[in-house]
Amino acid sequence: MDAPSAIGASIAPQRCNAVLRYNHHITPTVITFDAGQTLVELDLDFLVTRLAERDSVTSLEALSAAIPAAWAEHDALIAAGEGHPWRGFMTALLVRAGVADVDPLVAWLWQEQPRVNLWRKPIAGMVDLARELVAQGARIAVLSNSEGRLAELLTDVGIADAFEVIVDSGRLGFHKPDRRIFTHTLAALGLPEAVPVHIGDSWAADVVGALDAGWHAMWYGRQVHAVDDPRVAVARDPHEARAELVRLGVIAR
Repeated sequence: MDAPSAIGASIAPQRCNAVLRYNHHITPTVITFDAGQTLVELDLDFLVTRLAERDSVTSLEALSAAIPAAWAEHDALIAAGEGHPWRGFMTALLVRAGVADVDPLVAWLWQEQPRVNLWRKPIAGMVDLARELVAQGARIAVLSNSEGRLAELLTDVGIADAFEVIVDSGRLGFHKPDRRIFTHTLAALGLPEAVPVHIGDSWAADVVGALDAGWHAMWYGRQVHAVDDPRVAVARDPHEARAELVRLGVIAR
Protein backbone atom coordinates (compact mmCIF):
# COMPACT_ATOMS: atom_id res chain seq x y z
CA MET A 1 0.00 0.00 0.00
CA ASP A 2 1.42 3.26 -1.11
CA ALA A 3 2.14 6.86 -0.17
CA PRO A 4 4.43 8.35 -2.83
CA SER A 5 6.79 11.22 -2.35
CA ALA A 6 8.08 13.25 -5.30
CA ILE A 7 8.54 11.24 -8.48
CA GLY A 8 8.21 12.00 -12.13
CA ALA A 9 4.76 12.18 -13.60
CA SER A 10 3.04 8.80 -13.61
CA ILE A 11 2.25 7.57 -17.10
CA ALA A 12 -0.74 5.30 -17.55
CA PRO A 13 0.09 1.96 -19.15
CA GLN A 14 -0.51 1.91 -22.88
CA ARG A 15 -2.11 -1.22 -24.28
CA CYS A 16 -0.08 -3.13 -26.84
CA ASN A 17 -1.66 -5.85 -28.96
CA ALA A 18 1.66 -7.18 -30.18
CA VAL A 19 3.77 -9.68 -28.28
CA LEU A 20 6.15 -7.82 -25.97
CA ARG A 21 9.70 -7.69 -27.31
CA TYR A 22 12.91 -6.57 -25.65
CA ASN A 23 15.57 -4.44 -27.28
CA HIS A 24 18.37 -6.01 -25.33
CA HIS A 25 19.10 -8.96 -23.09
CA ILE A 26 18.75 -8.28 -19.38
CA THR A 27 20.64 -10.47 -16.93
CA PRO A 28 20.03 -9.01 -13.47
CA THR A 29 21.25 -10.80 -10.38
CA VAL A 30 18.76 -9.10 -8.07
CA ILE A 31 15.03 -9.80 -8.06
CA THR A 32 12.66 -8.07 -5.65
CA PHE A 33 9.07 -8.99 -4.95
CA ASP A 34 6.19 -6.92 -3.74
CA ALA A 35 4.33 -8.71 -0.95
CA GLY A 36 0.59 -8.07 -1.18
CA GLN A 37 -1.04 -9.69 -4.23
CA THR A 38 2.38 -10.91 -5.41
CA LEU A 39 3.67 -13.22 -2.66
CA VAL A 40 0.66 -13.17 -0.34
CA GLU A 41 -2.87 -12.24 -1.23
CA LEU A 42 -5.78 -10.82 0.65
CA ASP A 43 -7.44 -13.72 2.42
CA LEU A 44 -11.09 -12.99 1.68
CA ASP A 45 -12.34 -15.91 3.75
CA PHE A 46 -10.43 -14.51 6.70
CA LEU A 47 -11.86 -11.03 6.03
CA VAL A 48 -15.39 -12.47 6.13
CA THR A 49 -14.57 -14.00 9.52
CA ARG A 50 -13.09 -10.76 10.84
CA LEU A 51 -16.10 -8.73 9.76
CA ALA A 52 -18.39 -11.22 11.48
CA GLU A 53 -16.58 -10.38 14.74
CA ARG A 54 -18.17 -6.93 14.39
CA ASP A 55 -21.59 -8.35 13.45
CA SER A 56 -21.10 -7.35 9.83
CA VAL A 57 -22.25 -9.96 7.33
CA THR A 58 -20.93 -10.33 3.80
CA SER A 59 -19.92 -13.21 1.56
CA LEU A 60 -16.84 -14.46 -0.20
CA GLU A 61 -18.68 -14.08 -3.51
CA ALA A 62 -19.55 -10.43 -2.87
CA LEU A 63 -16.00 -9.55 -1.86
CA SER A 64 -14.54 -11.39 -4.85
CA ALA A 65 -16.80 -9.46 -7.22
CA ALA A 66 -15.77 -6.16 -5.61
CA ILE A 67 -12.01 -6.75 -5.76
CA PRO A 68 -11.24 -5.37 -9.27
CA ALA A 69 -12.87 -2.00 -8.58
CA ALA A 70 -11.19 -1.78 -5.18
CA TRP A 71 -7.76 -2.30 -6.75
CA ALA A 72 -8.55 0.35 -9.35
CA GLU A 73 -9.30 2.76 -6.50
CA HIS A 74 -6.03 1.74 -4.81
CA ASP A 75 -3.97 2.55 -7.91
CA ALA A 76 -5.81 5.82 -8.48
CA LEU A 77 -4.98 6.94 -4.94
CA ILE A 78 -1.31 6.11 -5.46
CA ALA A 79 -1.16 7.97 -8.75
CA ALA A 80 -2.82 10.99 -7.14
CA GLY A 81 -0.36 11.03 -4.24
CA GLU A 82 -3.17 10.81 -1.70
CA GLY A 83 -1.19 9.00 0.98
CA HIS A 84 -1.38 5.42 2.21
CA PRO A 85 -4.19 3.83 0.14
CA TRP A 86 -5.10 0.97 2.49
CA ARG A 87 -8.17 2.70 3.87
CA GLY A 88 -9.36 3.81 0.44
CA PHE A 89 -8.92 0.32 -0.93
CA MET A 90 -10.75 -1.32 1.97
CA THR A 91 -13.54 1.24 1.90
CA ALA A 92 -14.09 0.66 -1.82
CA LEU A 93 -14.03 -3.11 -1.32
CA LEU A 94 -16.58 -3.15 1.48
CA VAL A 95 -18.89 -0.57 -0.10
CA ARG A 96 -18.98 -2.45 -3.40
CA ALA A 97 -19.53 -5.72 -1.54
CA GLY A 98 -22.68 -4.23 -0.02
CA VAL A 99 -21.40 -3.84 3.53
CA ALA A 100 -23.25 -1.20 5.57
CA ASP A 101 -21.65 1.51 7.74
CA VAL A 102 -18.15 0.85 6.48
CA ASP A 103 -16.22 3.73 8.09
CA PRO A 104 -16.01 2.26 11.62
CA LEU A 105 -15.26 -1.17 10.17
CA VAL A 106 -12.39 0.18 8.07
CA ALA A 107 -11.03 2.06 11.08
CA TRP A 108 -11.14 -1.11 13.17
CA LEU A 109 -9.55 -3.29 10.47
CA TRP A 110 -6.78 -0.72 10.01
CA GLN A 111 -6.14 -0.64 13.75
CA GLU A 112 -6.00 -4.44 13.76
CA GLN A 113 -3.89 -4.75 10.59
CA PRO A 114 -0.45 -4.62 12.29
CA ARG A 115 -1.54 -7.37 14.69
CA VAL A 116 -3.68 -9.50 12.35
CA ASN A 117 -2.67 -8.81 8.76
CA LEU A 118 -5.37 -9.63 6.22
CA TRP A 119 -2.81 -10.23 3.46
CA ARG A 120 -1.76 -13.67 4.72
CA LYS A 121 -2.55 -16.26 2.06
CA PRO A 122 0.71 -17.32 0.33
CA ILE A 123 0.66 -17.46 -3.46
CA ALA A 124 2.38 -20.82 -3.68
CA GLY A 125 3.73 -20.56 -7.22
CA MET A 126 5.38 -17.20 -6.59
CA VAL A 127 6.98 -18.41 -3.37
CA ASP A 128 8.28 -21.46 -5.25
CA LEU A 129 9.69 -19.13 -7.91
CA ALA A 130 11.51 -17.09 -5.27
CA ARG A 131 13.05 -20.26 -3.82
CA GLU A 132 14.12 -21.40 -7.28
CA LEU A 133 15.82 -18.06 -7.89
CA VAL A 134 17.72 -18.40 -4.62
CA ALA A 135 18.82 -21.92 -5.58
CA GLN A 136 20.18 -20.54 -8.85
CA GLY A 137 22.22 -17.87 -7.08
CA ALA A 138 20.06 -14.78 -7.48
CA ARG A 139 19.82 -12.21 -4.70
CA ILE A 140 16.21 -12.02 -3.56
CA ALA A 141 14.39 -9.43 -1.46
CA VAL A 142 10.88 -8.35 -0.58
CA LEU A 143 10.20 -4.67 -1.27
CA SER A 144 6.72 -3.77 -0.09
CA ASN A 145 4.47 -1.05 1.20
CA SER A 146 3.22 -2.41 4.49
CA GLU A 147 2.39 -1.47 8.06
CA GLY A 148 5.64 -2.22 9.89
CA ARG A 149 5.32 -5.92 10.70
CA LEU A 150 5.85 -7.52 7.31
CA ALA A 151 8.82 -9.64 8.39
CA GLU A 152 6.78 -11.06 11.25
CA LEU A 153 3.86 -11.80 8.93
CA LEU A 154 6.01 -13.61 6.37
CA THR A 155 7.57 -15.59 9.20
CA ASP A 156 4.13 -16.49 10.56
CA VAL A 157 2.97 -17.80 7.16
CA GLY A 158 6.22 -19.72 6.63
CA ILE A 159 7.88 -17.94 3.71
CA ALA A 160 10.30 -15.38 5.21
CA ASP A 161 13.27 -17.72 4.90
CA ALA A 162 13.20 -17.44 1.10
CA PHE A 163 14.30 -13.80 1.19
CA GLU A 164 17.63 -12.26 2.03
CA VAL A 165 16.13 -8.87 2.89
CA ILE A 166 12.57 -7.79 3.73
CA VAL A 167 12.01 -4.06 3.21
CA ASP A 168 8.85 -2.73 4.85
CA SER A 169 7.79 0.84 4.12
CA GLY A 170 6.07 0.98 7.50
CA ARG A 171 9.47 0.89 9.16
CA LEU A 172 11.11 3.38 6.82
CA GLY A 173 8.59 6.19 6.59
CA PHE A 174 8.57 6.32 2.80
CA HIS A 175 6.72 4.17 0.32
CA LYS A 176 6.77 2.97 -3.26
CA PRO A 177 6.89 4.63 -5.74
CA ASP A 178 9.37 6.88 -3.86
CA ARG A 179 12.74 5.97 -5.31
CA ARG A 180 14.31 6.06 -1.85
CA ILE A 181 12.79 2.71 -0.94
CA PHE A 182 14.37 1.13 -4.02
CA THR A 183 17.75 2.68 -3.20
CA HIS A 184 17.42 1.48 0.39
CA THR A 185 16.79 -2.08 -0.78
CA LEU A 186 19.96 -2.18 -2.87
CA ALA A 187 21.95 -0.75 0.03
CA ALA A 188 20.51 -3.43 2.34
CA LEU A 189 21.64 -6.08 -0.15
CA GLY A 190 25.05 -4.45 -0.46
CA LEU A 191 24.55 -4.02 -4.22
CA PRO A 192 24.10 -0.29 -4.82
CA GLU A 193 25.02 -0.52 -8.53
CA ALA A 194 22.71 -3.41 -9.42
CA VAL A 195 19.84 -3.05 -11.90
CA PRO A 196 17.20 -5.41 -10.50
CA VAL A 197 13.85 -6.59 -11.75
CA HIS A 198 11.06 -5.70 -9.36
CA ILE A 199 7.91 -7.84 -9.52
CA GLY A 200 4.62 -6.40 -8.32
CA ASP A 201 0.94 -6.00 -9.06
CA SER A 202 0.53 -2.22 -8.84
CA TRP A 203 1.27 -0.20 -11.97
CA ALA A 204 1.59 3.05 -10.02
CA ALA A 205 3.65 1.76 -7.09
CA ASP A 206 5.61 -1.16 -8.48
CA VAL A 207 6.15 -0.51 -12.17
CA VAL A 208 6.37 3.29 -12.20
CA GLY A 209 8.41 3.23 -8.99
CA ALA A 210 10.89 0.68 -10.33
CA LEU A 211 11.33 2.45 -13.66
CA ASP A 212 11.80 5.80 -11.96
CA ALA A 213 14.56 4.22 -9.86
CA GLY A 214 16.30 2.96 -13.02
CA TRP A 215 15.21 -0.65 -12.51
CA HIS A 216 13.33 -3.06 -14.74
CA ALA A 217 9.89 -4.27 -13.74
CA MET A 218 7.51 -7.16 -14.09
CA TRP A 219 3.87 -6.19 -13.85
CA TYR A 220 2.18 -9.18 -12.25
CA GLY A 221 -1.42 -10.24 -11.75
CA ARG A 222 -4.65 -11.28 -13.39
CA GLN A 223 -5.58 -7.74 -14.44
CA VAL A 224 -2.39 -6.82 -16.31
CA HIS A 225 -1.98 -6.34 -20.05
CA ALA A 226 0.99 -6.07 -22.40
CA VAL A 227 2.92 -2.80 -22.28
CA ASP A 228 4.93 -1.35 -25.13
CA ASP A 229 8.05 -0.72 -23.06
CA PRO A 230 11.14 -2.96 -23.27
CA ARG A 231 11.85 -2.40 -19.58
CA VAL A 232 8.55 -3.96 -18.49
CA ALA A 233 7.69 -7.65 -18.57
CA VAL A 234 4.12 -8.77 -17.94
CA ALA A 235 2.89 -11.94 -16.24
CA ARG A 236 -0.61 -12.96 -15.19
CA ASP A 237 0.37 -15.92 -13.01
CA PRO A 238 3.43 -17.67 -11.52
CA HIS A 239 3.94 -19.81 -14.64
CA GLU A 240 4.14 -16.74 -16.87
CA ALA A 241 6.38 -14.97 -14.35
CA ARG A 242 8.85 -17.84 -14.49
CA ALA A 243 8.69 -17.96 -18.29
CA GLU A 244 9.51 -14.23 -18.47
CA LEU A 245 12.51 -14.66 -16.17
CA VAL A 246 13.73 -17.55 -18.31
CA ARG A 247 13.38 -15.40 -21.40
CA LEU A 248 15.34 -12.61 -19.75
CA GLY A 249 18.13 -15.06 -18.89
CA VAL A 250 17.62 -14.69 -15.14
CA ILE A 251 17.01 -18.39 -14.51
CA ALA A 252 17.72 -21.51 -16.52
CA ARG A 253 14.96 -23.46 -18.16
